[in-house]
Amino acid sequence: MSTSRLAGFKDRSIAQRRALVAAHAGVDEDALAVFDPRAGLGLEQADHMIENVVGVLGIPLGVATNFTVNGRDVLVPMATEEPSVVAAASNAARIARVHGGFTTSSTDPIMQAQVQIVDVADPEAARLRLLEARHELIALANEQDPRLVEFGGGVRDLVVRLVEAREQRYVVAHLVVDVRDAMGANAVNTMAEAIADRAGRIAGGRTLLRILTNKADLRLSRARAVFDAESVGGAEVVADIVHAAALADADPYRAATHNKGIMNGITAVVLATGNDTRAVEAGAHSHAVNDQGRYTSLSRFEQDADGNLVGTLELPMAVGLVGGATKVHPVAQRAVQVLGVSTAAELGEIITAVGLAQNFAAVRALATEGIQRGHMSLHARNVAVAAGATEAELAAVVARLVADKAVRADHAEKVLSELRAEAGR
Repeated sequence: MSTSRLAGFKDRSIAQRRALVAAHAGVDEDALAVFDPRAGLGLEQADHMIENVVGVLGIPLGVATNFTVNGRDVLVPMATEEPSVVAAASNAARIARVHGGFTTSSTDPIMQAQVQIVDVADPEAARLRLLEARHELIALANEQDPRLVEFGGGVRDLVVRLVEAREQRYVVAHLVVDVRDAMGANAVNTMAEAIADRAGRIAGGRTLLRILTNKADLRLSRARAVFDAESVGGAEVVADIVHAAALADADPYRAATHNKGIMNGITAVVLATGNDTRAVEAGAHSHAVNDQGRYTSLSRFEQDADGNLVGTLELPMAVGLVGGATKVHPVAQRAVQVLGVSTAAELGEIITAVGLAQNFAAVRALATEGIQRGHMSLHARNVAVAAGATEAELAAVVARLVADKAVRADHAEKVLSELRAEAGR
């Protein structure tokens, strides 16, 4: 069995890294040629994906190593412009390997669409009338996507809510749909539009909105891992991480940044696989609001009976393997192939494991050396390049910026000028 523990991966050339990834994924190395920007998404393809195309924006695509998820070693493609994200996830996964890596699970791939009905004279009775017509409305919705039904998906239920708003009391019908391996937006939106007129007549009102909700709280992915106390840095570090996580649980100001750290990992994999980053982010942040209406942390960290750190994460994960950019974007197709996943649920679970790894790495850094040390040493490369440092000058400029604890554009220009002056003597 191939391993994701690739020692020295970062020190290899891009070509060597790509060859290792191809070997791990069991694909021909030429298949990953699309990772080269000259062979990836072209203008003609891009022009078919969105409107008014004028170009293509490149985002660095890295691979996180060391991940073991449910006993299987995986290399994880991550698309991000932020330094330290891929390295931090890889390091966290290495620590998690000591106790078997990440264990994941998920619910069925259930998405919901809402049909808003306005100007209803008797909302309470209208709610019951719609529920009485439940089978009729479900059948009408399922007629819109017979292939989905054929593959075991389709509408599972009809739920009707009464929503108190400023203007009036709205009747809101929810179609609860198993979307199988799709993200599901197109399927549930089509179904909502198909039942809207009939639902409006039954309720005695006028239908308005007919669209999915990104609060995908019936489509959850979960991940947990044990981070070895000794590898983390000892009992004191474990206790401090628990304290840091407790602040995120209690304080929305800290929770916002804590959850952003989770999304650093999640969004990078969602983007790499051609899925909808905005939908996943909306679902995650809406899920972070607890029953008391307070925004809180998505993850939890505890100390187990053996003194190790246990991390857990549960959040909505509306991702798919069929439809959308996942099937159109050549790089996304290869990223999915590298992951070796065959279902949307498996993809979502790996993404959630990466989110937990990213979160652990950030909280550990905050609880020990501070977030800036590792982050800024990597950021210094970007600052040095922006200042005009050549490949030959890069290492020296970065070393000075980090040593001076001044990773700024003006200081990079000063250091570069000094180095060139010394070289010219």
